[in-house]
Parts: sequence; structure tokens; C-alpha cells
Amino acid sequence: MTPGRRTLAAALAVPVTGALLSGCLGLGGGDPDAGTNGVGKLPAQTIEARAKAAATSAHTVRLSGTVVSVGQTYRLDMRLSDSGGIGEVTTKGSTFELLRVGQDLYLKAGSSFYGGSDKDSQSAAAKLDGKFVKVPTGDPAYRQFSGLTDKKLLLGDLFLLDGSVSVGSHGKVGDVKTVTLNGSKGGALDVSLSGTPYPLRYQRVGNAGTLTLSDWGQDFTLAAPAKDAVVDYGSAVGATATPKPSK
Repeated sequence: MTPGRRTLAAALAVPVTGALLSGCLGLGGGDPDAGTNGVGKLPAQTIEARAKAAATSAHTVRLSGTVVSVGQTYRLDMRLSDSGGIGEVTTKGSTFELLRVGQDLYLKAGSSFYGGSDKDSQSAAAKLDGKFVKVPTGDPAYRQFSGLTDKKLLLGDLFLLDGSVSVGSHGKVGDVKTVTLNGSKGGALDVSLSGTPYPLRYQRVGNAGTLTLSDWGQDFTLAAPAKDAVVDYGSAVGATATPKPSK
């Protein structure tokens, strides 16, 4: 190689070698917590406490995903507030709407949801098709479904990570940077690194579902349905309001 070519080769090698050294030494890697709210640098217990405080103080949240309970899988898309909730639930192939305002719980579904092959059941189901049914507080259906509209109850489950809690990796939920808290025996909680450290995703212990949380503190309309949209089913709904598998 001629002296001129050696000089050119050496000159070209300098930035390449510099770039390689920067990569190897981590000089260009950056800080994963740069520009964040800083909670990613905190101990796991502190992150968990701040996320819980943020969730408790927010008056509304949207919760979507799956919950497995007593061997049954529910797919939820609920908007929750301190005074009730509204949204859709799918289970066993049937989708129905839940609305709770204070203690008043309403259920709306198609006739196939109420099910039953005999003529009387089908006739009763037809009257309920697409109507809101006010569920009596003493009915089994009330106990079964009201919990799916209860913000305090559902958010309480977020902080049931099993075993000791440790800080995991940085990641994203949607476009938001997060840090993950892991339970040593199961469960994971992704906490926002942008602004308020809200919980953004929860993987339940024992593969019992994954929930995504969004729209923290955003207002939405929660009101009882119009009277002409409500059917009075009497003192019991539970025997009828049993989802039937779709064929």
C-alpha cells in the first residue's frame, strides 16, 4: 500500500474505531431514565407505593383486557369512576353491557344472552332483547357482575404481586415508556415513566389475565338509562341472566 493510501485508510479508520469504542464503553447508549419522571431509578417498594397512590387519587380510569375467575374468562372494556362504571363484557361467546350508577346496576344484552331452549324462556328473552334490565341487589347476578364495575375493587387487584417485588426492565405500553415491577412468584405491573406514575398494564398472577389501564382522570358520562329503555324484570334475574355459549 502506498503512503497516501495508508494515510487515507488511517483517517477513515479513526471515526469507525471511535464509534466502536463508544458502543463498547456505553458512551453513546444514553440513560433509559433520561427525560422520564425518574421513578425507574427508585426501589421497587417505592415505585409500587407511588403507582398505588396515583391510581387511588385518579377519579376515573379505562380498564380493558381479560380476567380469569373461577375457571371462566371475561374480556372487559370498562370505564370506571368512584361512583360506578359502564362498558362491555364478553364471556362464553356472549357480549353484554354493564352500567352501574351508585348502587343501581343495569345489564343490557341480546336475547341469545338470556338463553334457554324452551318456548317460555325464548319468549321472556325476546322482551329483554336490547333493553336495560335493572338487576336487584339481592340477585346472584348482582353479586356476579357488580364487581366488574367497581373501580376500588378492580384496582385493588393490581397490587397483588406474588412474593417479593423487584424492579424489572424498561419497556413501553403503547407509546408510553414504562418500568416493570415483578413478583417473585408471579404477576407484573408496568408503571408509567411519563408524568404521573400510573399503572398502565397488569399481568395477573397465575396467568389469570392481562389488563391495560388508560385514560386516567378523564371524565366520561355516567347516567341511568332513560325509563323507556329499562325493563322491570321483577325480583330475580339470575336464573335467566346466564350466558350461553355461542354456536
